[in-house]
Amino acid sequence: MKRQLPPGQFETEKWPILHTGDVPEFNEITWNFRLFGEVKQERSLSYKEIMELPKTISTVNMHCVTTWSKFDTTFEGIALRELMKLVEMNEGVKYIKIFGYYNRERFGYSANLPLEPLLGDDSLFVYRWKDKNHDWHDIDLKHGYPLRFIPPEEFYLWKGTKWVSGIKFMKADEAGFWEERGYSMTANPYKEERYR
Repeated sequence: MKRQLPPGQFETEKWPILHTGDVPEFNEITWNFRLFGEVKQERSLSYKEIMELPKTISTVNMHCVTTWSKFDTTFEGIALRELMKLVEMNEGVKYIKIFGYYNRERFGYSANLPLEPLLGDDSLFVYRWKDKNHDWHDIDLKHGYPLRFIPPEEFYLWKGTKWVSGIKFMKADEAGFWEERGYSMTANPYKEERYR
């Protein structure tokens, strides 16, 4: 796996915790995950149904817009492609928006992403992780428990929605939470695409 530090970044072995808004409580009974937008029929999955989906383990490099980079973190989770198998998308879907909780609003946070780069093993909805200093353990609440999206390293980590609540499938790109506040729509750390 390559270990290229993007411009303006420094390497850390820690996984810093950064977020805006409250940390939501998890209730397995009421929690569900919605697949909607440009699909023939919407789906809603319980926590149990999500956790019964096929799992993927992948090692990812993470790059945060606040300038830290963490290499070689291994995650276990559900690949985006597994969730895509559960719906029939309308023709022309090229983007998604991944939603998460923000100040108790189920769809208060979102991040937009192009679909094509997300079809590999490095686009995961994760629930546990390890690195050279830690054995396997669940992600904690502040990191997005019970489920958090980790994008490929070609995207800054704000695209990695915490406390995920659903995926909207889209034909046209649409700004998410930070993009509406002036951050880059494309967010490539190697091109230092921090702001619009």
